[in-house]
Amino acid sequence: MTVVLTSAALPVAGQDLIARMAPIDRKIKQLDTLALQSFQERENLESPAAALYKDWDNRYAHKAEELPETYKINLRNFCMPTPSRVITSQFGPRWGRQHKGLDIKVYIGDTIKAAWSGKVRVVRYEAKGYGNYVVIRHNNGLETIYGHLSKHLVKENQTVRAGQPIGLGGNTGRSTGSHLHFETRLCGVALNPALFFDFRNQDITGDSYTFRRSTIDRESLKATAARGQKVSSYTKEEVYGGQRQEATPMKRDEEKTTAYKGSVQYHTVEPGETLYSIARRYNVTPEQLLRLNHYPSNKKVIVGEKVRYS
Repeated sequence: MTVVLTSAALPVAGQDLIARMAPIDRKIKQLDTLALQSFQERENLESPAAALYKDWDNRYAHKAEELPETYKINLRNFCMPTPSRVITSQFGPRWGRQHKGLDIKVYIGDTIKAAWSGKVRVVRYEAKGYGNYVVIRHNNGLETIYGHLSKHLVKENQTVRAGQPIGLGGNTGRSTGSHLHFETRLCGVALNPALFFDFRNQDITGDSYTFRRSTIDRESLKATAARGQKVSSYTKEEVYGGQRQEATPMKRDEEKTTAYKGSVQYHTVEPGETLYSIARRYNVTPEQLLRLNHYPSNKKVIVGEKVRYS
């Protein structure tokens, strides 16, 4: 025979004991929850997004791991890495190879900030690539890379907060003019930063973004079309503030033709620029710039100088 005891069958003293124990049980549960939260916070500080990544390694900028089929990325509590609104090169195919990030116009010495809180994984110099660069792993699962810096302001294994300065803008490594090369990676795989950041409006694209392996390529193209338009000429005011009226982009062959038609046009040399980088910007050769400006073959341009390019 099975005997079922109910609270009604208990003596009054037993019922009182159960009633007194209930608040204690709730407090213990609250303490357990706080302890779990504290443990998770310590784990995130020690190794952010540990559930996604197999290890913590300071030796490499990125190493592709298996991507999840879907993964929700929290974009809140962010900071724009730079107040610049001008993108000079898109994510995607460029010059016969894949460009894994966005190039954003900054000037040498501009403050570059951490996009989210996290932990600095790599601080290094790469002569034929990123130049001075920083890699940060964030609690939301993303890693951000900041390239071509003139100076590092953080060290490896350092914990940083969103908005904390991590470097200064520059023109180091494989670079033809001062800019920030900015990458966002998930499990070491480069994702279009335009999926998360709208530099023109200095904002994120939403409170969260759900990564899906099946649709990521299509969504990346849409993100570039919506907020990633490249510009090739700008003023300092346009970089940091005023709204720019974007012209309809021309095909490369049309740009070359336009450079030789119409009125004479000049470019004002900015910090970090060279004759070679100016020539690339306007799709002409350095030799054409030398001839148009009557420069000697060993000419070095100086900041503020007017260079004729058409």
